[in-house]
Amino acid sequence: MRILVLGSGAREHAIITALLREDADHDITAAPGNAGIAADVPVVALDPTRGDVVSAYALDNDIELVVIGPEAPLVAGVADALRQRGIAVFGPGKAAAALEGSKTFAKRIMDDAGVPTGRATRAGTIEDAIEAIDEYGAPYVIKADGLAAGKGVLVTPDRDAAIAHSDYWLQQGPVLVEEFLDGQEVSLFLLSDGHTVLPLSPAQDYKRALDGDQGPNTGGMGAYSPLPWLPENFVTEVIETIAVPTIRQLASERTPFIGLLYCGLIITAKGIRVIEFNARFGDPETQVVLPRLITPLSELLMAAASGELASHAWPEFSDEAAVTVVLASEGYPEEPVTGRRITGLDKITDVTVAHAATAMVDGEFIATGGRVLSVVALGSDFTDARRKAYAALETIHLEGGHYRTDIAARVAQ
Repeated sequence: MRILVLGSGAREHAIITALLREDADHDITAAPGNAGIAADVPVVALDPTRGDVVSAYALDNDIELVVIGPEAPLVAGVADALRQRGIAVFGPGKAAAALEGSKTFAKRIMDDAGVPTGRATRAGTIEDAIEAIDEYGAPYVIKADGLAAGKGVLVTPDRDAAIAHSDYWLQQGPVLVEEFLDGQEVSLFLLSDGHTVLPLSPAQDYKRALDGDQGPNTGGMGAYSPLPWLPENFVTEVIETIAVPTIRQLASERTPFIGLLYCGLIITAKGIRVIEFNARFGDPETQVVLPRLITPLSELLMAAASGELASHAWPEFSDEAAVTVVLASEGYPEEPVTGRRITGLDKITDVTVAHAATAMVDGEFIATGGRVLSVVALGSDFTDARRKAYAALETIHLEGGHYRTDIAARVAQ
């Protein structure tokens, strides 16, 4: 198959790695990609948020399937532009992508579909935000209503910090003040063709920058999969009470969701609740879910894009443990220092590396962003996978670079 993958992060690198692992002769191109992706497949310097540009390229190059990685092209309606030209695309249209692009829209869909979630108040002014903050009480949960690259959420016991966070994001649009939900968090990806959903393997990610879940929120500092502590019927319950009702509600509003429904979930004392929906593969969870996937990824993506998931069984996964640890630039997430060399990548073994923010300058890898790369390790158990991941990180050098040392520690017994 001729496949175009849109995006430039570790998530897209992980998708491409999974496609290349198949026993098939795919012709894969990434746009715009990064230095690590460019070492594996051809890259094209085009703007992935421009539906006209992406469509023209796809038609000119006989692309059979476009896989949209990041949220920005989805919210911009790139999938719509492709579908209007008869090109198969894995990713929801603009209206359905509002499930991620607008937290207010997502809450309304959940309410209409009867999906269990926490209470929330949309605030357009600082006065409204403060009123809701005082109503819900500590710990305070504040979320930017629109896209915020994983940095728009604050959970804090500090009322002044909650007000300051609200004030900052109100300059860019409304915020949601939400009820705090306590429990273990789970990320579950579900493939959807607009009617049928099929689950991938659950994962757990780590949002805080520092060990022990300390420090500011980030886009994600690591993840692991599977989750041995989950109840046996967890995935089935999520499909029946959350995923299917959500997909059916969107379909009833003539905004079919075709692509990857990311369910950010929490297991509370009162049951499973939705923290958030995303409209695409999560990062860094993708880096630990796809390496364990046995079913060919390309078949699943095309089945979703063409409305044929009902004819497929649940995807199969290996029993291996997967761990990924993110190497971040000095100063991330507040003010990452970029432009520094990355060395040692040629010396690591037993792992794969998904590049997130890298460029090649004078024959050397350079860090170009906050989250630079994800080291991905598979093992017979989590102790084995962690050993491989952290051994590789000790070999890789990035001046000022940092990473968490406790990823998957709780399951490595």
